[in-house]
Amino acid sequence: APTVALHIPWDRVDDYTHLAGFAKEHGVGLGTINANVFQDDDYMLGSVTNPDPAVRRKAIDHLLECVDIAAQVGVRDVKLWFSDGTNYPGQDSIRVRQDRLAQALRETYARLNPDQRLLLEYKLFEPAFYTTDVPDWGTAYAHCLRLGEKAQVVIDTGHHAPGTNIEFIVAFLLREQKLGAFDFNSRFYADDDLMVGSADPFQLFRIMHEIVSADALKSGAGIAFMLDQCHNIEPKIPAQIRSVMNVQEATAKALLVDHDALAEAQRAGDVLGANAVFMDAYNTDVRPLLADVRREMGLDPDPVAAYQRSGYGDKIVAERVGGQQAGWGA
Repeated sequence: APTVALHIPWDRVDDYTHLAGFAKEHGVGLGTINANVFQDDDYMLGSVTNPDPAVRRKAIDHLLECVDIAAQVGVRDVKLWFSDGTNYPGQDSIRVRQDRLAQALRETYARLNPDQRLLLEYKLFEPAFYTTDVPDWGTAYAHCLRLGEKAQVVIDTGHHAPGTNIEFIVAFLLREQKLGAFDFNSRFYADDDLMVGSADPFQLFRIMHEIVSADALKSGAGIAFMLDQCHNIEPKIPAQIRSVMNVQEATAKALLVDHDALAEAQRAGDVLGANAVFMDAYNTDVRPLLADVRREMGLDPDPVAAYQRSGYGDKIVAERVGGQQAGWGA
């Protein structure tokens, strides 16, 4: 996990160039810049789709600020998620809100440097319960298609209705070259933001199989793999470490799929044979293999145990007694 995404204004500083240098000194790069147009009271009826033009202007100005911050620190991606929507039929015009959204996206897109991208995230519901202005991948895809090649869709794995075939969405967007990033997490009911792979590790494997099949693991494919999780009852750093390991295990299993045998079974219409090839890879225990890879890299084969031995968790707990609690202001 070599980069850390920033969330503005939670991570706002006076000197972003200094921040980038500080991160580099500690062996960390700055990742995607995330905009925040949902926490202010002004956004109760929406941000860029708000009926009030003054509120829309405030929201768009913040999006432009995020593009400028990304340029200052040399970051490629600016990610937008909108909580905008309505709670009641007739509350606002669904079509006009889409017009307002499109205008805001056009203005933000025009601010991008040639080497920057706009990433548009979608969410089925919450906090709006009647309509959500960007509720699904189709809406996000349609807006990105109109904007241009520098606009890409973000898939948050927790932002779908139960039973949604997320790997189909992955395959479709890969085919259209419109998959820009993942927000990895798991959920049981709604957007729980639990550790990725904890609720349905088989789903994570199926997603990574589509990535591997499209040869999209390489950096040139342009997919940003991010963790978007909220750890409340479990220690945060070990949960992040385990999340990275879960993604690594799913990826290793996806790389073990015998693609020649799978393709042969598919061509022959051998339904059970194709599924068996798929399941053989998933049922393989790749943990010893990954431990060997870590040893070859000069790393501890068990990252969680290494963290626990380090005593770092106890150290920061002791140092931060009386400090500011994390929250909206981060």
